Amino acid sequence: MFEIFESKPVVRRAVEITESDEIAPIDNIRAVFIRGNQRIEYTRAAEEADGDFIIKESDDDIYHCPRAVFEQKYRPMNNTGLTFGEAIEAAKSDKKIARKGWNGKNMFVVYMPPLKLPPYNTTDTARKVNDRTAKFIGEDQPLDCQPYFAMYNAQGQWIPGWLASQTDMLAEDWCII
Repeated sequence: MFEIFESKPVVRRAVEITESDEIAPIDNIRAVFIRGNQRIEYTRAAEEADGDFIIKESDDDIYHCPRAVFEQKYRPMNNTGLTFGEAIEAAKSDKKIARKGWNGKNMFVVYMPPLKLPPYNTTDTARKVNDRTAKFIGEDQPLDCQPYFAMYNAQGQWIPGWLASQTDMLAEDWCII
């Protein structure tokens, strides 16, 4: 009858409210958070907001979140300590990811989204299959490249098709570069 679902990871931006920030009530359900020249209107859930957070969703919804709830639900993604799954979600959100020990060597991994290009022999002047690729798939074949991960290694080389080792997959020292 019921199926089991889990929440997809969502990347959110947040700012902590401090004593030096101004909170200006608009009415009994809305307020304005003011820091310097930044003004953000949000739904206010509490009168005492010091130490709480203002959260911005990926769809630009902005709301207030009490500190206790925030600390229970979220952790910073710019620190080390991400699981492989969290790192993958960050990579799929256009972030460069790496293991903590890689950073000194300027190594990172990125997600390459799908790429579709018209055939090499098309008369269109827009991007199309290059001659190197057309040599293998044919001049009259469009390119349908599926997503993959690529690594930039310590030697400054681009390595498409990177695969994580079991050690990488089980590590919890991933970070966002």
